[in-house]
Amino acid sequence: MRVNWENWQPTIRATLMFVCDGDRVLLIRKKRGFGVGKINGPGGKLDPGETEHECAVRETMEELDVMAHDAVKRGELWFQFVDGLAMHVAVFMSERHDGDAMETEEAAPLWTPIDEIPFEKMWADDQYWLHRMLTGSENFSGRFTFDGDAMLEHEIVWSANESR
Repeated sequence: MRVNWENWQPTIRATLMFVCDGDRVLLIRKKRGFGVGKINGPGGKLDPGETEHECAVRETMEELDVMAHDAVKRGELWFQFVDGLAMHVAVFMSERHDGDAMETEEAAPLWTPIDEIPFEKMWADDQYWLHRMLTGSENFSGRFTFDGDAMLEHEIVWSANESR
């Protein structure tokens, strides 16, 4: 499947938040919704009129009872699925937070050492950008084509992050 990324438009706009505490990152096991059963960062769909930043912070609070502070946008992901789903995801990272991660109806928290991220339990694209984002200073954009859980194509571009 060839995607015309020049004219591509998302059907869903969403966010992901990765809260770091030293050499650990706060991941979740999704308990319902898109990606159920997979490990990922907290996140979800933008509400009408909501900014990407507001969404990422809200979703982290709703899913884990954690308030992320000073979150910085580090990346953008474009996903095209063979079934027609087209999703744009803004990726944020926070190194300050309040609250102890609590399990909710949506997610179970997993404080994970950054060097032990369980990529085999995550979406296939995560292995190509997550560790580098968490340990480096670059921003990124990635384009991915999926057929269900299977990644068919990927392209990632990294760029200097002037704000770090």
